[in-house]
Amino acid sequence: MAVKKQFSSFAELLANAEVPVLVDFYATWCGPCQMMAPILEQVNAQMNNQLQIVKIDTDKYPRLATQYQIQALPTLVLFRNGQPVDRIEGVLQAPDLVQRLRSLM
Repeated sequence: MAVKKQFSSFAELLANAEVPVLVDFYATWCGPCQMMAPILEQVNAQMNNQLQIVKIDTDKYPRLATQYQIQALPTLVLFRNGQPVDRIEGVLQAPDLVQRLRSLM
């Protein structure tokens, strides 16, 4: 289950993360983004505290989207130690996403 948390900055979120952070850059109007929501719930359940999943609405945070060069939606970016280590554009099914994430941990 996704939990809404407030941070004063995205940098603070990354700096305070004790586990890798998977950021889902999405938009509410994006159909494929809506498809990713239940997939990310499955991934979260399977990864069981090995990963933090954060959703960022690119319409509300366009500067972050620009900073990380988000060109397509959805785009998933995996951050480890505050740095991006992988990027996935488009929809990926839960088993494939879990396998890819585990290979990077």
